[in-house]
Amino acid sequence: MKRIKTALISVFHKDGLEDLLKKLNEEGVRLLSTGGTQAFIESLGYPCQKVEDLTSYPSILGGRVKTLHPKVFGGILGRRDLQADREQMEYYEIPEIDLVIVDLYPFEQTVASGASEADIIEKIDIGGISLIRAGAKNFKDVVIVPSKEQYRPLLEILQAQGAMTTLEQRRCFAAAAFGVSSHYDTAIHGWFSK
Repeated sequence: MKRIKTALISVFHKDGLEDLLKKLNEEGVRLLSTGGTQAFIESLGYPCQKVEDLTSYPSILGGRVKTLHPKVFGGILGRRDLQADREQMEYYEIPEIDLVIVDLYPFEQTVASGASEADIIEKIDIGGISLIRAGAKNFKDVVIVPSKEQYRPLLEILQAQGAMTTLEQRRCFAAAAFGVSSHYDTAIHGWFSK
């Protein structure tokens, strides 16, 4: 069993997140977030640290680069059972991130809407897909919630077990995450191939 102590939440659609945030707050989970998601979390009355405060780097390039930083990805990918990883995380002041909740930019919906090529390109998620892959890769230590369809399963676990998850539960979320990333990349590939 692993305890969720810190969660990074970066979502496009905020609907359906309220119950999960309420439970995470009740469990004393520290929340990290970006831009609109951070503002949404705070609007519900929950404390939330800006990723910018963690990285000492602002969101840049029109929001194209927000979470792509060693303090974020080190916090997700750091192997808790390896002394060398723990020492580097301590040296570089990288916090352990135990839960990542992501809802990707709506690429397929943007294509279906008849949007311009420039608008479609901007809906190719880079940070979000990278967070999903990182969290899934390190499922031994991290819970990855790759879409809003997974909010309910996580909430049910939190209600039954508190902020604790089993290795098998984390592995199931990782499998779902790679399914989400595979589908997303397949849709992008299909659009580029036309």
